[in-house]
Amino acid sequence: MDNITAVVIGAGVVGLAVARELALKGHETLVLEAEARFGTGASARNSEVIHAGIYYPRDSLKARLCVAGRERLYEFCRKHGVAHRRCGKLIVASSAAQLPALEGIAAAAHANGVDLIALSGAEARRIEPQLACAAALHSPLTGIIDAQALMLALLAEAEAHGATLATRSAVTRVVLEAEGAAIGVNGCEPAVRARILINCAGLGAPALAQLMEGLPARAVPRAYYAKGHYFSLSGRSPFTHLIYPLPEPGGLGIHLTLDLAGQARFGPDVEWVESPSYEVSLQRAAKFDAAVRAYWPGLPAGALAPAYAGVRPKISGPGEAPADFRIDDVRAHGVAGLVNLFGIESPGLTASLALASEAVNRI
Repeated sequence: MDNITAVVIGAGVVGLAVARELALKGHETLVLEAEARFGTGASARNSEVIHAGIYYPRDSLKARLCVAGRERLYEFCRKHGVAHRRCGKLIVASSAAQLPALEGIAAAAHANGVDLIALSGAEARRIEPQLACAAALHSPLTGIIDAQALMLALLAEAEAHGATLATRSAVTRVVLEAEGAAIGVNGCEPAVRARILINCAGLGAPALAQLMEGLPARAVPRAYYAKGHYFSLSGRSPFTHLIYPLPEPGGLGIHLTLDLAGQARFGPDVEWVESPSYEVSLQRAAKFDAAVRAYWPGLPAGALAPAYAGVRPKISGPGEAPADFRIDDVRAHGVAGLVNLFGIESPGLTASLALASEAVNRI
């Protein structure tokens, strides 16, 4: 059996950030990815937003790692030439009845060390003339990023420091032993033993943990899947900022985001599903049209086209309070050298570098 210092399972943005962190610390690192290439799951099916750290409960991992990760991510992008833009966003109250909720968001952001700029409806329209709202909060720290370019840069730096990526390598057996974890891929018996094992499998992280022989069942959370659909705008967007309504249960509402070319897209909504799927039905267009017109009444008729869908790797279900990130180390499950990352949904991309440091420092 081959022995290696560290194995990372999953080559999404968080897995690649973890591999980079391990490699920079001098650990011989192997990344195992079930798909034919890296970053094809949630890392490729999101809004590509660099979040400021607004919505998350004070002192939560999401709040702390988003705020820390945001600045590290901007610096990484500058250093490595990853395309990004700090465009800012407006969080809008469509009516006077929503003003208390908007004030609550401002208070939560301030508690996390993120100060927002309060705008009246008239002030918001001076920034974005086609916007309809009673009031808004301006977040100048929010940005957008090329997620694929980020993952390429993370992988390149990891490989430059000795890490190896193995694609088409689905982990099908993990035996937790005193000297490390024995790992088998693609139905074969374990052929690799790692002293350090970090589960970054995203949507599949709970299922992967269930495979781990020697891991207590109580240490594996139930997986829930919240599907989010996106529609794109046909034609040029009149907005230069991201536009967010108030959050809805399970997500941040159907918001307007921009890619780096200025193309607008809308989403995601929230649909709880039994298993991940990525179809986008035209039947959802009417719901999107109504949601967007609440803050953009001038949306041209028939301008929305189905784009793509993503699935959030939830560990809390419908009607439950949103779960925090879980970084389960030896204190959670009793297995030295093992870290399981569960529920790494938004703001996972923004927090990826800080998440990686936190996970590796838990070893």
